[in-house]
Amino acid sequence: MKFTVLYYSRTGNTAAMAEEVARGIHQVPGAEVKVSSLENLDEDWLNASSCVILGSPTYMADLAGVVKCWLETAGHTYQLSGKLGGAFATAHFPHGGGDIGIQSILHHLLVAGMMVYSGGDSLGDPVIHLGPVALSEDIHAADELFWIYGRRMAEQAMRLFEK
Repeated sequence: MKFTVLYYSRTGNTAAMAEEVARGIHQVPGAEVKVSSLENLDEDWLNASSCVILGSPTYMADLAGVVKCWLETAGHTYQLSGKLGGAFATAHFPHGGGDIGIQSILHHLLVAGMMVYSGGDSLGDPVIHLGPVALSEDIHAADELFWIYGRRMAEQAMRLFEK
């Protein structure tokens, strides 16, 4: 089963977290994942993916404008409807808008006809309600949280789509 982890990253922090999400997806047997920046998107892989996870840095307490612009056209450009979707963010401050950025992404994914998932608190610790957020001060302190999130997303996609 194919998975796409997309991101926009200006400083490299969101790209690093995208790789951690992919590391978690790789832990699930049968999962194939491609990590791509929005600028270097493999459209064929994205369209063939059962699950798409999108990451954004936060600016002005919300997702990056580049990500918002992509989301405003993605639902019409790519085959997203019916896929599983998720979101993650990086932020400079604990209350720098990571959760708001994730919510914005999830809203757009729903409008595109995707199903969204995070596992919430149903999977126990670590609790990931909407999606993981990493802080730039110590970006790699969140590595484990991000790969656990990736693994959970892959496990859910397998339950939903495996034939």
